Amino acid sequence: MEKFTQLRGTAAPLDMINVDTDMIIPKQYLKTIKRTGLGKHLFAEMRYDDDGREKPDFVLNKPQYRGAQVLVAEDNFGCGSSREHAPWALLDFGIRCVISTSFADIFYNNCFKNGILPIKVTKQQLRELLDDASKGSNAVLEIDLENQTIGRPNGESVSFEIDPHRKDCLINGLDDIGLTMKQESDITAFEEKRKLAQPWA
Repeated sequence: MEKFTQLRGTAAPLDMINVDTDMIIPKQYLKTIKRTGLGKHLFAEMRYDDDGREKPDFVLNKPQYRGAQVLVAEDNFGCGSSREHAPWALLDFGIRCVISTSFADIFYNNCFKNGILPIKVTKQQLRELLDDASKGSNAVLEIDLENQTIGRPNGESVSFEIDPHRKDCLINGLDDIGLTMKQESDITAFEEKRKLAQPWA
């Protein structure tokens, strides 16, 4: 998993509540088990019309937000089904950080497991960050995970809380497999001991 320490990137405003995982990646794109290639289908039903043409008024289709790395969204982001394809699609598009007042638990956990930083802020902070994100080419936020701050375009910063274990995993690029591999020597020693005690197993 790619490490997350600091990020300076364009923030796209998605001023909607209850953005569910079917909106993030519609069900027809769940056939794959690959984590790549889903970015083009991110928010597909909002990004494209019935003929597959881009809707120019959708935020991620606007020229200033095509390279967005941060998404600023309203309450209860990632609700709905537990599909891990949702963070896969965000990451494949280029989104490394999602900021909201609240997240659905499973989506929140899946973000950490895939190298995306979900940040919870207050309603007032969200209004300010949505206003920052609405500034187009000037909608640049600076995310500092180590110091747990969001740097705003006006020079002010917003502090955020995060579980220390999850923070450590992101900074060191450790997903569930990576955490297991940290115990490789202990696992190997256990297996060798077990072979001696139970050679028939």
